[in-house]
Amino acid sequence: MHISELDYELPPELIAQHPVEPRDASRLLVCDRATQTHQHRHFYDLPEFLRPGDLLVANDTSVINARLHGRKPTGGQVEVLLLRKLDDVTWEALVGGRNVRQIVFPAVESDGVRISAEAVARPGEAVVTVRFSEPIEPYLDVLGETPLPPYIHEKLSDPSRYQTVYARVAGSAAAPTAGLHFTPQLLERIQAMGVQIAFVTLHVGLDTFKPIEEETVEAHKIHTEWCELPPATADAIGSARTRGGRVIAVGTTSARVLETWGLASREWAAAERLPTPHASPAYRGFTSLYITPGYQWKVVDALITNFHLPRSTLLAMIGAFMGMDFMRCTYALAIRERYRFYSFGDAMLIL
Repeated sequence: MHISELDYELPPELIAQHPVEPRDASRLLVCDRATQTHQHRHFYDLPEFLRPGDLLVANDTSVINARLHGRKPTGGQVEVLLLRKLDDVTWEALVGGRNVRQIVFPAVESDGVRISAEAVARPGEAVVTVRFSEPIEPYLDVLGETPLPPYIHEKLSDPSRYQTVYARVAGSAAAPTAGLHFTPQLLERIQAMGVQIAFVTLHVGLDTFKPIEEETVEAHKIHTEWCELPPATADAIGSARTRGGRVIAVGTTSARVLETWGLASREWAAAERLPTPHASPAYRGFTSLYITPGYQWKVVDALITNFHLPRSTLLAMIGAFMGMDFMRCTYALAIRERYRFYSFGDAMLIL
């Protein structure tokens, strides 16, 4: 598929620069794949489209203060953007500055610790390996700041608004934005009507904003991300299937984990000589699953998601789930109706 099929023109003023208050007051464009129709609602209306026995699966990752500011020994300023943890003291990162090899960070006033780091470039790659003098995570709240997406130009007054209310596993450089619309009260309403909520973890890297640069979508090399689907969530999926409920992914990150698990389940069942489909108990590891139009979905029945960047792997996933023609129609409608786009924007429910 040519990359131009994932392109669209978006008026800049539709890029949301701040979240709405309260969280669930954002708009919700409900998209019915069976009837190819739309409804214009608000996110607090979500329970109207759920049924007892359904299962919501959300990503419980937490955004870390991944943007650090330091200096070279010569005094030049250096910015470090942490992408992925490799071990206790080693990270993949983007490093701003010329010929950066050594980095010194400000002293931590509470205990006088001064952390330094060594940056090791990778030939032909923008990503750098950074080795800290000691684990950096305990000091991120002091030394780091929240890394907002490049299209958000206003400073966020309340950093908690770039976290979901159920975030609990630290590790992401970007938020799983479909989950930003939920409030504790909305989650309580959903559970009270007999809908179960389960969690997966996928640590989101900044590659999520990287456009597809190849001429064909399939030629793109997708980024790898760490994820986990725990046994409790595997059990919840099995229970939902038994009850005739739907598995509803909250966001593309949750969908990616669910489908990674679905593929692993088939491989596991084949290795154990079990009848298929047969679910594996859990999944923990890296995923490089690239979902493009033509993909056969194995787990996800419905999807809650924000509006995504043109020429992105996330938009390719949405095209795979709702069909390219319906997706193009939906995005054109959202632009006409002045929906807010991207991380702090409005949401879609794709049924």
